[in-house]
Amino acid sequence: MPEKRLPISAGRLREIVAQHPTPLYLYDEAGMRQSARDLAAAFAWAPRFRNYFAVKATPNPHILRLLAEEGCGADCSSLPELLLAERAGLSGEAIMFSSNDTPAEEFVAARRLGAVINLDDVGHLGYLELHAGLPDLISFRYNPGPLREGNAIIGRPEEAKFGCTREQLLAGYAAARQRGIRRFGLHTMLASNELDPGYFVATAQMLFGLAAEISRELDITFELINLGGGVGIPYRPDERPVDLAAVGAGVRAAYEGTFGGAGLPPPALALECGRVITGPHGYLITTVRHLKTTYRSYAGTDASMANLMRPGMYGAYHHITVVGKEEAPADAAYDVTGSLCENNDKFAIGRTLPELAAGDLLVIHDAGAHGHAMGFNYNGKLRSAELLLERGGGARLIRRAETVDDYFATLV
Repeated sequence: MPEKRLPISAGRLREIVAQHPTPLYLYDEAGMRQSARDLAAAFAWAPRFRNYFAVKATPNPHILRLLAEEGCGADCSSLPELLLAERAGLSGEAIMFSSNDTPAEEFVAARRLGAVINLDDVGHLGYLELHAGLPDLISFRYNPGPLREGNAIIGRPEEAKFGCTREQLLAGYAAARQRGIRRFGLHTMLASNELDPGYFVATAQMLFGLAAEISRELDITFELINLGGGVGIPYRPDERPVDLAAVGAGVRAAYEGTFGGAGLPPPALALECGRVITGPHGYLITTVRHLKTTYRSYAGTDASMANLMRPGMYGAYHHITVVGKEEAPADAAYDVTGSLCENNDKFAIGRTLPELAAGDLLVIHDAGAHGHAMGFNYNGKLRSAELLLERGGGARLIRRAETVDDYFATLV
């Protein structure tokens, strides 16, 4: 099987671990910047293109700041995410606020920052007006229901809690226009970790067609169309990354086919990709603590599901490298586990690896998105540090590890 590689040598990684005990997250700055540039290049043709990086994927202001330098905005869904974007130096329409079941104070914060507000329900228009006032631009999230298929992570659109039907959109935009709104956006988000380029092209065709229909029916103009995110990454070594150039070319054909000669002003185009930007460039580093054999062999590590939930939650595959044994034969099978009092606290089940010993350093790959962000404190587990592997080779601490004092800090 092909092997995934680290952006640094085994020796350099050991130096980092000697300073910052495992478990820890390590993010590759150069890789994240390059991914942001690759996505921007695929959509360089699009008017005023912007990727609103999904803050929920990797909510750290140091990472948001370096992605902002690459032209990314921030896709936020809560008050803390809005504040993270602000602390990273983002404001105005460089922020898109897409939430659901939204409290009033979050709309107030989004209005203060001048963010693009993307409403999940047409009934939220009056709620927004009452509590925060109406902005110049209003967007709604579309849910196509049975017209499209989702995937395993998000599920079937008609069963999803997100978004509005076509009929609700018509009513929502008409109500916004009656309230004096003259700038409009349209958004959808239908899949997560999707590897088929054609899926995103089909989504674009659907959304462009819908925008054209609503424009004609209501005599309004769409200034912004956000195609959502969901571009997947190859978690398994034998999987191929999404061909972003092919996605960009397919979306361009659909865009020009809809807006090229229809007399409609060409809207700005946006995405809200997170995983494809940071996912492949984040690594959970952990140490083998104990080895155990009963009915099968177990490698117990100092990390747990509290550090990386995806394998236990979704049965997701994350590749594992044994540092210093990259060329050794993978002739032993292990369940790679943490120490939670839950049997699904496993990073891998029956994974063939080189023979392990206590003290071996493991790299769990493709953990740069929805990894540390989904951490929790069950069983009193403390969340790990995050380090940024800088382009010059330095490793900078960008979030310290939690302490026992942190765990007790909120108790009254």
